[in-house]
Amino acid sequence: MTRRIILPLLYIMLMTSCTSSYGTAPAVRQPAVAGQFYPASRDSLIRELRTYFREAAEDSACASGAVQAVIVPHAGYVFSGATAAKAFAAIPSSADYDRIFLIGPSHHEGFDSASVASHFDYYATPLGNVRVDTATCKALVSSNSCFCCLPSAHNREHCLEVELPLLQYHLEKMPPIVPIIIGTESPSVLRAVAKALKPYFNGRNLFVVSSDFSHYPSYADACKVDRLTGQSIMTGSPQKFVAQLVANASLGLPNLATSACGQCAIYVMMLMADGDKSLKMHHLGYCNSGDSPYGGHDQVVGYHAFALCREKENKVQGFHLSEANRQELLDMARKSIEAKVSGGSYKPSCTDSMLNFKTGAFVTLTEHGSLRGCIGLFSYDRPLWQVVCEMAAAAATEDPRFSAVRASELSDIKVEISVLTPLKRIHDISEFDYGRQGIFIRKGGRSGTFLPQVAQEVDWTKEEFLGHCSRDKAGIGWDGWRDAELYTYEAIIIKEL
Repeated sequence: MTRRIILPLLYIMLMTSCTSSYGTAPAVRQPAVAGQFYPASRDSLIRELRTYFREAAEDSACASGAVQAVIVPHAGYVFSGATAAKAFAAIPSSADYDRIFLIGPSHHEGFDSASVASHFDYYATPLGNVRVDTATCKALVSSNSCFCCLPSAHNREHCLEVELPLLQYHLEKMPPIVPIIIGTESPSVLRAVAKALKPYFNGRNLFVVSSDFSHYPSYADACKVDRLTGQSIMTGSPQKFVAQLVANASLGLPNLATSACGQCAIYVMMLMADGDKSLKMHHLGYCNSGDSPYGGHDQVVGYHAFALCREKENKVQGFHLSEANRQELLDMARKSIEAKVSGGSYKPSCTDSMLNFKTGAFVTLTEHGSLRGCIGLFSYDRPLWQVVCEMAAAAATEDPRFSAVRASELSDIKVEISVLTPLKRIHDISEFDYGRQGIFIRKGGRSGTFLPQVAQEVDWTKEEFLGHCSRDKAGIGWDGWRDAELYTYEAIIIKEL
């Protein structure tokens, strides 16, 4: 893949062009490869998709748990459509995602970042328009230097477009999309992209990673090298995946141009999933272009289908904090604060299964009954004890509303820990149990929360509670919650006496 450096002035121009107004008419990306990679006729396309998904239901064992991500090919449907359908068929057709992140490699442009299609309001296909989550797109670009908006990277690119009809046909409810084209294989940039996307890598969003595999070896060599690459992906280790790509290149296979054209996108996904033991990779199918009646066996392209599933093990059921667990968390929080304030070092470790449960937490500090700091994290990829230690130190020194806690104050500080249950999306405030549950509000790039215990400290109605959280915490206005994403959760409260 060729690369070029985007000069600062050009970068600024591109950023401006991607965030400028398009007037009242929505900006719609028209199909670039309809009639080439897949049928341009709606009826013909539906007939073809129906065949693929019927075969997928019969031949592919669906993955267990909720599908977090899929790796799917992006070739012409006559070559890879049936394999791609096996991955999408692993997703329940009734799945209700907030958005779908589409990530693939650039085939036409080389650039040292990842381009987000914030300049389009919709992607058009023969099955209708798919809405782009422009708020999330713009938030990514404005908040992370590893993202840009390069229109030429999207206008002719096929790797994301070909996935849309498969998703539209299969899902009963098609959520908005976040189209991302990666123009570099720089490890540092890819790590930055993974870090920026990691907060979205949860059960509320689906990630579709678009990649073909071996390019242009013989049929037999493709089967060999694709098997090795697939095995490295199944390990879940991004390091082993990269090492296998290097090993494949050293095999000396004739005409092998790449082991995975979307290796950059796969690597980003594997970085986001790395270390999360609730995720399990499932291999759902393989073929190469030589398996199609339209392809020969001399030079082929390989196609895998994978589904990364979030196993149902992080449930609230079975999670219980004993008095000893609670006291240990308070001790860890206190020692973390003392070390942070004094400039000392505290390096805890913990083997208790309950304290290693992966969930979020808030730490609240009070002094003589008044709030002195409060910071928390909705995280389900780190153990509870680690989250508590980090949030305790942050509450003492990083809450922007207060100056850092001084060592002389420590004896007057009281610690309160709120251990959070997983977020639950609600679609009507009648589902919000005010007084027992906390609320998390998100809209575009802004978010805010009130812990459950806030309701006990104020004399507000449920609507006033939502209004204050929307205006005062999320910064989206008093009525901003009405068209925002709403989530509820509960909290286990642990206090120092």
